[in-house]
Amino acid sequence: MEIFWYGHSCFRFTETGFASVVTDPFDSISIGNAPLQLSADIVTISHNKPGHNHVSAINNDAFIIDGAGEYEIGGVYVIGLQTNGQLKIPDPSERNTLYIFDYNGINIVHLGGIDRVPTQNEIEEIGTVHVALVPIGGSNSFNATKAAEVISLLDPNIIIPMHYMTEHSLIRLDPLNKFINEMGLSNVDPISSLKISSARVLPETTQIVVLEPQICK
Repeated sequence: MEIFWYGHSCFRFTETGFASVVTDPFDSISIGNAPLQLSADIVTISHNKPGHNHVSAINNDAFIIDGAGEYEIGGVYVIGLQTNGQLKIPDPSERNTLYIFDYNGINIVHLGGIDRVPTQNEIEEIGTVHVALVPIGGSNSFNATKAAEVISLLDPNIIIPMHYMTEHSLIRLDPLNKFINEMGLSNVDPISSLKISSARVLPETTQIVVLEPQICK
């Protein structure tokens, strides 16, 4: 499979013979990143804000998942777990759903706009994590310190940071280097996409992968 990042919390997963996935498509006018024009079989929405729910950026008639539940579409298994409060809270935009994707045997967790460390029961429900897509920029979700804490609980093979300040960001977030320093590193060279042939080839010790934001053409 291959993972691309488009900025903020938006990723695209692809693999021949499996449904394609886009997570948290954003409104570029609100966020500042390059406008999105993507196609997907599945679109997941972590919470109801312009940086995460802009489904009109998807060119085709995709299956939209915007809350807790279990789904199987095109060989991809998706579990949504609600965080940031109970099912009935005054402001629905403050709800967050993290998503667990079983993508051809590779387990990916997208934490969305999570604002608290998951409970032990939630960690057990998430299960084995091969790739964790983790917000690190603060604001209404994790900063670098909280991100490092949840990473130690999830113990993924690969961490891909998201939701942080880039040169085009309009909202105020922490930069990537705060998280890199928090993880005890001095620098991580970005790559254009992450290709994983199977879970067997993943690193045994946790590794940070920084992706370059893709530009839709």
